[in-house]
Amino acid sequence: MSDKINLLVIDDDDINIFIIKKIVEKTGYEAQMVAKTNGQLAIDYLKELKDAQLPFPQLILIDINMPVLNGWEFLESYEKLGIQNDIDMYMLSSSVYENDIEKAKTYKTVKGFISKPLSIERLIELFEGKNIEPIQS
Repeated sequence: MSDKINLLVIDDDDINIFIIKKIVEKTGYEAQMVAKTNGQLAIDYLKELKDAQLPFPQLILIDINMPVLNGWEFLESYEKLGIQNDIDMYMLSSSVYENDIEKAKTYKTVKGFISKPLSIERLIELFEGKNIEPIQS
């Protein structure tokens, strides 16, 4: 069981990244959060981790609508990387389109679809799913 979670947030909205960072801090869990503002930067980051044999994120939250490489394009590129680690990925989007929710289900790497805004309770559920223990005070 791990006592710290590595979280990757892929979102082009600085305000949303700030909010997620604050939510992470309020969960009571120890987490290292890395944010990338588009899918290409996230792919480059994951390639760097792979090449340097560094630990991958255990949890990735992916926005759909982003410049350069959107969430769907990120997933396509990710699958080509051949990363074998068990990474829980969730689409985190303000999209209310049923076809986006259905499309997310077609990717074997995507565990679910979360509508923005992310809540503290939902993030705790995701952390607990990775068997992360809260920080003892």
